[in-house]
Amino acid sequence: MIIDIHGHYTTAPEALEVWRKRQIAGIKNPSEMPRASELRISDDELRESIESNQLRLMRERGLDLTIFSPRASFMAHHIGDFQVSSTWAAICNELCYRVSRLFPDHFVPAAMLPQSPGVDPVTCIPELVKCVEEFGNVALNLNPDPSGGHWNSPPLSDRYWYPIYQKMVEYDIPAMIHVSTSCNPCFHTTGAHYLNADTTAFMQCLRSDLFKDFPTLRFVIPHGGGAVPYHWGRFRGLAQEMRKPLLKDHLLNNVFFDTCVYHQAGIDLLARVIPVDNILFASEMIGAVRGIDPETGHSYDDTKRYVEAAQIDPEQRHRIYEANARRVYPRLDSALKAKGR
Repeated sequence: MIIDIHGHYTTAPEALEVWRKRQIAGIKNPSEMPRASELRISDDELRESIESNQLRLMRERGLDLTIFSPRASFMAHHIGDFQVSSTWAAICNELCYRVSRLFPDHFVPAAMLPQSPGVDPVTCIPELVKCVEEFGNVALNLNPDPSGGHWNSPPLSDRYWYPIYQKMVEYDIPAMIHVSTSCNPCFHTTGAHYLNADTTAFMQCLRSDLFKDFPTLRFVIPHGGGAVPYHWGRFRGLAQEMRKPLLKDHLLNNVFFDTCVYHQAGIDLLARVIPVDNILFASEMIGAVRGIDPETGHSYDDTKRYVEAAQIDPEQRHRIYEANARRVYPRLDSALKAKGR
């Protein structure tokens, strides 16, 4: 089985974006604020949006299952207040849940949290509880910068985030550390802000003793870990200067990297530098990079091609494709075993 741990609902029916625009307009003019019940998307519309997009490509590329969360750039936690974020998160999470019910063999949901700048993360707990207990979510996406590129939240090691971590440990679910849209003109959303955040999140963990407080807490750093694997000597050296344990002892029981690196040399280096047990297959299909690479003639986000071509043995490839995901996402593993998979 090939499990893609990084999928977003980037092809949701147009009605979702129309409703969101009305919600944003309603922030300034409350009389225009739509009710959640005014968004009507049929099962047939959901099927069409999935069958002609994500599911079609999964079949073409030989992928079996995707951990599926709301579109990352649409989270936009910096827009409006907590109530705006709460309503928007609930809508987006329900759509991913409905997709998982329509295509139970191919999609498993992961939760978007209703974060809002300056608002206590404890306010996210009810939505997280609902998503895990009612929707069967196996993970969550945690935005370390709800401000949208201005970085005014405490680092991930701060006790500010502990209510979410406590719930993650209770449910035994990981978090993908994933920012959303940048509203800071210095940082392009997918070309800078995403990769900056990946690197920043890792460094925040490196500097801290977070995993002493939460030894079973698990973070997935997407997009190949930002700059981390490609400057591994720098991070090893910084840990040494800070008198931290070796990275393999200090972080790699808790921090994992995905394969959303859209060229062969990047995947090759990732597989050489990072232990195979810390690499999870992912594609972020129909996401930030959707074009055809003129050097290869294939889609940039067809990451399975890169893993197949990497100089690793079949057993290591199996761990990247399936075994590591089952270990890092225990609720996924339990669900698959219940289905005899």
